[in-house]
Amino acid sequence: MINETYGKLVKGCLLAIAVAIATLGCANHDGTTAKLPTTWANPTTVYFNGDIVTVDDTQPSVEAIAVRDGRILAVGSRADVEKTAGESIVLRDLMGGTLLPGLIDAHGHISMTNQLQASANVSSPPVGGAESIEDILALLKAHRLRFPDAPWLTGWGYDESLLKEQRHLTREDLDKVSSEIPIMLVHVSGHFMTCNSACLALAEITADSVDPKGGIIRRLPNSREPDGVLEEQAMAALRLVMPAMDDSAALSLLDSTQQYYAAQGITTVQDGAAIGDDARLMEVAGEQGLLYLDVVTYLYAPYIWQQIDQYSPSNTYDNHFRIGGFKLVLDGSPQGKTAWLTTPYLHPPHGQSEGYKGYATLDDAKVGEYVEYAFANDIPVLAHANGDAASDQLIAAVRSANSKFGKADRRTVMIHAQTVREDQIQQMVEEEINPSYFVVHTYYWGDWHRDSVFGVERASRISPLRSSTEKGLRYTIHNDTPIVPPDMMRLLWSSVNRVTRSGKVLGEAQSATVMEGIRAMTIDAAHQYFEENSKGSITVGKRADLVILDRNPLKVDAMMIKDIAVLETIKDGVTIFKK
Repeated sequence: MINETYGKLVKGCLLAIAVAIATLGCANHDGTTAKLPTTWANPTTVYFNGDIVTVDDTQPSVEAIAVRDGRILAVGSRADVEKTAGESIVLRDLMGGTLLPGLIDAHGHISMTNQLQASANVSSPPVGGAESIEDILALLKAHRLRFPDAPWLTGWGYDESLLKEQRHLTREDLDKVSSEIPIMLVHVSGHFMTCNSACLALAEITADSVDPKGGIIRRLPNSREPDGVLEEQAMAALRLVMPAMDDSAALSLLDSTQQYYAAQGITTVQDGAAIGDDARLMEVAGEQGLLYLDVVTYLYAPYIWQQIDQYSPSNTYDNHFRIGGFKLVLDGSPQGKTAWLTTPYLHPPHGQSEGYKGYATLDDAKVGEYVEYAFANDIPVLAHANGDAASDQLIAAVRSANSKFGKADRRTVMIHAQTVREDQIQQMVEEEINPSYFVVHTYYWGDWHRDSVFGVERASRISPLRSSTEKGLRYTIHNDTPIVPPDMMRLLWSSVNRVTRSGKVLGEAQSATVMEGIRAMTIDAAHQYFEENSKGSITVGKRADLVILDRNPLKVDAMMIKDIAVLETIKDGVTIFKK
């Protein structure tokens, strides 16, 4: 999601953008924001009278569980559990609800999500209300009235594939809102920005500007004049001119951001491609007692490379924060047509000829250097690879490093892995690379992938869950928040049904079973983080990270899974969200 210089934009650019994320479902039913209890008391609590899905193969379904001091004390029949719990217990009647392990965010960006609060939400439904360019302009004008003194007007989430006009906004469009104050919007993928004339002028992007390596400054037809749209590393010019959010403002937003995740049943969240300031801020938040979700940070390697020794991965949390490893980004986005493919796009994007295949973010030598360093120093690696050419690049680098250092339990993760081929899945098994699939793409962009990006055959294979299972490749699934909301029930629904926005099924043969999808969000996600011994299943001795749903996804009609509600989220035995 973030390319090599994009990491540098986070503090200077994306910190200044804020989407109205808090309006997307993190409030209680009465509109108030749920707060943490001031005292973290952990009485012995017995949960009963509901479906308890343990995700533990030795005891897949039980009558009751007991929780004491943030840990699972007992699992089994109600009589046995109450006997183990002793006399001083609190009974929690599930009232027919379903108890699952706390859900785990296998890939996302909590720092960016936190930083994207308070600006215009220019997303299309169901995330926002923009269905046309005129809608976006109206949203920007309304936002400007709310914040008339803000030095910039910013927005997040526009998606040309879902707009009536089927194109990016240009400087000409944004100048209709204002040509005096700088206006900048970030594409839903995070791989494009579009600016008005004032924004381009501040960034000194002109007709004489040269496209940077790994990026494109889009131009007006038959002209060298920039049209306002910047691809990939062309966005870097904005990092020096955008105002940044200060620490106190960022810290003040963390409760609502964590509630945004907790409302979806999430108890562990990722900060992928974080920069040093992001890690420092999360560490400070932990020290101040502001974190109640577990945050696993993966630092964006190209940005912190000169200071890599300052950031040591840890398998243990300190105040709910730990560094899990580092992140690489090898290509762009498929919906934006910058992902790096071995076979051309069905319809090339603006300014590109037939045969266009996207492009790499890093060359082979640099990727090899990063992976070898990681393997030599026992640092877990997450690598963004959307296109199959980028997947080839990662597999080759890991194969080389495995040959040099020998195989070990490193759990290298290919993030997104949208277009991996059958032969690549087998190679990933052999080289011990686990994918984390962005399978909810089948809903949000499935129609676009089928009709414009890949064509029917390739689009039907995006996020190949069934092929992975059949070949014995362990995988996780994710929402890549803030790219899409952290809606875990829609993610599960997409894994099982693969239904697009238009209601068509895209690649039914690659569907997961409901239980496989649940595992991908619980025990398999815990395994990705080296935390399967403490999380991911309802097992005696593990942390009491739990979620209560109003219905059992294993029992409802598969098409109804997305409508299942999260009633309560429990972290270390303490309720952190309740509907």
